[in-house]
Amino acid sequence: MRRMRFTIFLRASVIACALIAQCAFAEASAIPAPETESGVLGYRDDVQQIIDRARELIGIRYRRSGDRPQTGFDCSGFVGYVFREGVGLILPRASREISRTGTPVSRHELKAGDLVFFNTMRHTFSHVGIYLGNHLFIHAPRTGEAVRIDDLQGRYWVKRYSGARRMSESVEFSTPQ
Repeated sequence: MRRMRFTIFLRASVIACALIAQCAFAEASAIPAPETESGVLGYRDDVQQIIDRARELIGIRYRRSGDRPQTGFDCSGFVGYVFREGVGLILPRASREISRTGTPVSRHELKAGDLVFFNTMRHTFSHVGIYLGNHLFIHAPRTGEAVRIDDLQGRYWVKRYSGARRMSESVEFSTPQ
């Protein structure tokens, strides 16, 4: 029993240290600068605004059906808020619907600002996050958790990866209301 408690304590300590280190170096982030491409939501400024907006929300609690920082976020509410407030892009409300927008992207072609989808509820595209680069993505994970950054190469996420989409000019931009 002691060994189990120590293992849990050790894991929690490692996670806490990683999060503290990440926050300490947020300004000099290891996230690569988004590339500018014609036809891709990715004029450098747009993608950087999305990433900046998403990072500002780290620590906001998960809330089912939540779509505002004041009340909390679920995964699709988080992504929708970031894109709406960051670049004025109105996305569908549910992750499954969001997965039908934009352009499919293969895993090895992921770029910062792409949306990554997972099978977390026994069906594909049941969870969504925003890819940051270097195998990292930001998302609102689940009840009891808060918006955070995770590694796509983590064992949990590798097994549940469903695909990715890149928001492009074909997705309608609207002014936030």
